[in-house]
Amino acid sequence: MPVKIRLQRHGKKGKPFYWIVAADGRAKRDGKYLEKLGTYNPNLNPAEINLDVDGAVKWLHNGAQPTDTARAILSYKGVMLKKHLQEGVRKGALTEEQAETKFNAWLEEKAKAIEAKRTKLKDAKAAAKAEALAAEKAVNEARVAEAVEEEAEVAEEAAVAAEEGAEATAEATEEAAKEEE
Repeated sequence: MPVKIRLQRHGKKGKPFYWIVAADGRAKRDGKYLEKLGTYNPNLNPAEINLDVDGAVKWLHNGAQPTDTARAILSYKGVMLKKHLQEGVRKGALTEEQAETKFNAWLEEKAKAIEAKRTKLKDAKAAAKAEALAAEKAVNEARVAEAVEEEAEVAEEAAVAAEEGAEATAEATEEAAKEEE
């Protein structure tokens, strides 16, 4: 029975969510599996991966073959490195403590890289938000300035109309006075 470590799709249309499973190679993609090793959510940035590292290493030692995508995920989480280090321990090239130290150092470095990416994305999002806010403020200020100009024009027109009205009434009163005389 050839065992594959592969992704099993879950989630709804357009929002995939995957289980990382060890399954018989002849089983359907979303069918029966031997063991669930973790989850993979590509909808987030960076993608969220929860994985049982020791369980995956056990299956790899027993001969399970990961698919291309599963291999990339396993490599990203350090499963392939841990398997490699355990092979070195088995052959006598490393001690168990050295292998564990190397793996933990790699995990810390990976965690820093992921945190740096999150920080970079967060900063970029904040900068885009600030830029959009500045553009919106500029548009609002232009609208306010335009409204003030319109109000000034309306007030000026009203003043002109009032002057014309006052002149017309003055002329009318003068004419009325002349007619009375």
